[in-house]
Amino acid sequence: MAIDPKKHGMPVQEPQVRAHNFEEVALGYTMETAVAEAKRCLNCKTKPCVSGCPVNIQIPEFIERVKEEDFEGAYQIIQQTSSLPAVCGRVCPQETQCECYCTLAKKFEPVGIGRLERFVADWHNAHTAEAVTKPESNGHKVAIVGSGPSGLTCAGDLAKKGYEVTIYEALHSAGGVLVYGIPEFRLPKKIVSKEVESLKQLGVKIETNVIIGKTLTIDELFEMGFEAVFVGSGAGLPRFMNIPGESLKGVYSANEFLTRSNLMKAYLEDPKTPIMKGGKVAVVGGGNVAMDAARTALRLGAEKVYIVYRRSMEELPARAEEVEHAREEGIDFRLLCNPTQILGYQNPDDPRDARNGFVTGIRCVKMQLGEPDESGRRRPVVIEGSEFELDVDAVVMSIGTSPNPLIKSTTRGLEVNRHGGIIVNEDGLTSRPNVYAGGDAVTGAATVISAMGAGKTAAKAIDEALRG
Repeated sequence: MAIDPKKHGMPVQEPQVRAHNFEEVALGYTMETAVAEAKRCLNCKTKPCVSGCPVNIQIPEFIERVKEEDFEGAYQIIQQTSSLPAVCGRVCPQETQCECYCTLAKKFEPVGIGRLERFVADWHNAHTAEAVTKPESNGHKVAIVGSGPSGLTCAGDLAKKGYEVTIYEALHSAGGVLVYGIPEFRLPKKIVSKEVESLKQLGVKIETNVIIGKTLTIDELFEMGFEAVFVGSGAGLPRFMNIPGESLKGVYSANEFLTRSNLMKAYLEDPKTPIMKGGKVAVVGGGNVAMDAARTALRLGAEKVYIVYRRSMEELPARAEEVEHAREEGIDFRLLCNPTQILGYQNPDDPRDARNGFVTGIRCVKMQLGEPDESGRRRPVVIEGSEFELDVDAVVMSIGTSPNPLIKSTTRGLEVNRHGGIIVNEDGLTSRPNVYAGGDAVTGAATVISAMGAGKTAAKAIDEALRG
């Protein structure tokens, strides 16, 4: 049978429609499309795609079940190693992981592994209502700091083995970056809620509004009877450029902008935590978070949204799919540009404006690419005399994040690197006995699936340490 050289396309909302709503952009495969895509898989004996998956999903096996239209069987294979298949099928960068290693990709487009994973997870959620069975307790207690992808994965793997697990989340909803960072149009909150509910059925307790390092310390968790602690607190400390004007009203970090919109409902008509609606917005940065912020601003009613990035389209770190969606929706990409100042004015009639003015624009310089830097990408170099200004009403800084120093500063014997990331060994063990860490708290901002992989690794090590 001849193999279709191209993967089956993902149906999506029309750009002019979706740019004005928060409904999911990608609509998902139909059953017929999923089976047809699965039949493109060569079912290689060497399984190169599995080596590209940080949680080692048995990809050929689950795809074989899809071919046979045994969708529940496919789900059961995935969930053996992945706690969040509906999430990963939507937000994982499969093109640089599992699909990158697909044998078919040597001549054609790879199998749509991520799209099939999403289909299988959605089919299971739509057709299966039976509750998860809580395992018998093994008598051991473990605390998890943070309810993002690494924390949820670690908690799920340990709960399945009978551990009494409690997750401590700083915000008022569980899910971490999955709920505060990723917009509804990419990852619906009901999907995250369902995954969290499944963990609760396994016996996992979730305590929200608890800031470890302030409400409780790691030392106090051990005093409460926990035998091990996993730190999956993410990288929520935003970075700024330290250029003039960053203290003006209307300048946000991408973390703040997305959290207000996603978790604190700033999209409502009369929100308690408002953000800029309407006007013109510049988003500084070129990663997935920058795309999310720009597309969110558009949906909040911005009349014009710019992406300002200092390298070219080839160096843009965001997923190609997200960039394509942003361009289709009308985001204006100002590439090879770098901000030097945020412009503003003082309003003498507004008593709130005693210290800082309001954003009126952003001054940039044009760049050209020089020799490669330590990351291997060509270094941007300023073109002298190339300054120009963009007229904007808000600026969103999306140039990266670092781990919050709070846990380090309140925990004895916990070593971190120069970027603030917690130092761990290959099992996720920190310099502090029985304290493990993983995800962005260790690596800095990275992918959901890599954080999940770190959670799995730590769960295995914790189990071996506590039960031999």
